[in-house]
Amino acid sequence: MAGLAHGDTFDVIVIGAGLVGLATALALLTERPSLRLAVLDKETAVGTHQSGHNSGVIHAGLYYQPGSLKARFCAAGRLAMMEFAESHQIPYRRTGKLVVASRDTELPRLAGLAERGRANGLAVREIGPAEISEIEPSVRGLRALHIPESGVIDYRQVSAAYAEDVTKAGGQVLTGHGVRGLARRRDGWVAETAAGTLLGRTVVACAGLQADRIAAMTGQGGRDYRIVPFRGDYYTFRPAAAGLVRGLVYPVPDPAFPFLGVHFTRGVDGTLHAGPNAVPALAREGYGRLSVSGRDLLDSLRFPGLRRLARAYAGTGALEIWRDVVKPAYLAEMRRYIPGIAARDVTFGPSGIRAQCLSRSGALVDDFLVEEGDGVIHVLNAPSPAATASLVIGRHIAARVADHLTR
Repeated sequence: MAGLAHGDTFDVIVIGAGLVGLATALALLTERPSLRLAVLDKETAVGTHQSGHNSGVIHAGLYYQPGSLKARFCAAGRLAMMEFAESHQIPYRRTGKLVVASRDTELPRLAGLAERGRANGLAVREIGPAEISEIEPSVRGLRALHIPESGVIDYRQVSAAYAEDVTKAGGQVLTGHGVRGLARRRDGWVAETAAGTLLGRTVVACAGLQADRIAAMTGQGGRDYRIVPFRGDYYTFRPAAAGLVRGLVYPVPDPAFPFLGVHFTRGVDGTLHAGPNAVPALAREGYGRLSVSGRDLLDSLRFPGLRRLARAYAGTGALEIWRDVVKPAYLAEMRRYIPGIAARDVTFGPSGIRAQCLSRSGALVDDFLVEEGDGVIHVLNAPSPAATASLVIGRHIAARVADHLTR
């Protein structure tokens, strides 16, 4: 440790080159151009995990509790994301979204969503079957909400653009630098990585699927919270059937389950996907249905919060798993909204892993969760709309880092 070279010392080390980590680095360098800053990631490219394995939606902010960090970040973040895309020639489309009620029992929840969306400043309209067919000719429903602000983008391209801007601003993006240990020293934190040892006066951990493990290296977060991975599987529509949806079609959320259920996304490249669903994953970074990590599985099973969560959502969780492994069951759910889907129209598509922060009580941490310690800031939970709002979240975290740097 005593032999660290000047080139291996930084004012700030950011762990995690996903959207949130890179946006934080960019915000810091924008405010403090002379900052010595490095972004570390164990992979060979940026945006490899959650940032590159999502549905590509620019969220409007319909679902979030008015006044919450999610709601505030999403509203500002959506505008910032579209401005960034335009200035960097990244393709995006403002498609709009339909939230469709297919059963009478969903109508009161649909009305409640409309009120929440308007409280969040959205131009929500309640429409009937005729207008549903005008906007999405293949979709059927009793009533729907139309939210014009929603859109789609390729977040892998956004991640790459963030990294390029960080480098242009004088920062370093160091891939292949997986963090194996963190040790406190009087003048900062020593990070032992796969490619060498670095010193950071302040450390900002935006580690996503590994957030709790990085936090445990500094003595934080490990007892009260655990990252429990949920795999989201997609069905991909064959090109001939991609025109079944023009934009985004979502169900009315089920309050008995904390995830969205079957929904449809027409991507910026014109491809159509259904999903993701949400089933327990047996590996934090395993994107195949049969991927298993003994360490990840044991970490989850040993955490009391997971057992409490499983008891609370046993029925809905079992149904989600059933639909994941039985294609006709998933197909039947899709046909609630698009009756014309044929079995030949869809095939198994890609998967993503959601880093869900879980408390010891079994409660899913719903909002952003950031913990601060001695010279370190941990982003323990950055749920959707983190991709949409990454620029705004980055500025928020950067302001906290500034406080550490002036101490």
